Amino acid sequence: MRKISNILILSALIVGTWSCSNSGSQSSEGSGDGSVVAESSHPLGQASYSDDVSDANILQIAIGSKDHTTLVAGVQATKIEHVLVNAGPLTVFAPTNDAFGLLPEGTLENLLKEENLPTLANIITNHATPGSFTIEGLKKEASKGRKIYMATGNYVEIVVDGDDVTVGGAKILGTVEASNGIVHVVDKIILPE
Repeated sequence: MRKISNILILSALIVGTWSCSNSGSQSSEGSGDGSVVAESSHPLGQASYSDDVSDANILQIAIGSKDHTTLVAGVQATKIEHVLVNAGPLTVFAPTNDAFGLLPEGTLENLLKEENLPTLANIITNHATPGSFTIEGLKKEASKGRKIYMATGNYVEIVVDGDDVTVGGAKILGTVEASNGIVHVVDKIILPE
């Protein structure tokens, strides 16, 4: 029951994000209380704020990583920052810049065109799953022959080979805990089926 609830919440957030981003532009200014507010042509909500006290959320971890600038650019272009700052829990399989570099030449540039942003959003969303899946949790799911349900509605296979864990064909290179879930750094793009 909790899994279904998390899935419904995540789906509502994704739909809500698209609704908000298409409902007009809004600019932000500093609030005067020390919080950082990003200027943008779309409302960022919680994604606009940070402080020096709270643990980093998934979006903040990605923004702070020099190996995830392409992922962050895609998240910002598709205006789905809200999803990555939500309370969660959420597990994100974060492809590195090198993973995006494995796409055929010109693919990324094409996906960043305005008319292809929904496709890019779908690809990025296919890297998130409701719930908090540690490496041990993923291994346990794999041992039971289960697949992971992604936010796009796809199920991806988990394969364990010794210490290596792959999800949807993407090998987990490292893991970072976030205030709202888990980030697994992966070496490939997990394309929706």
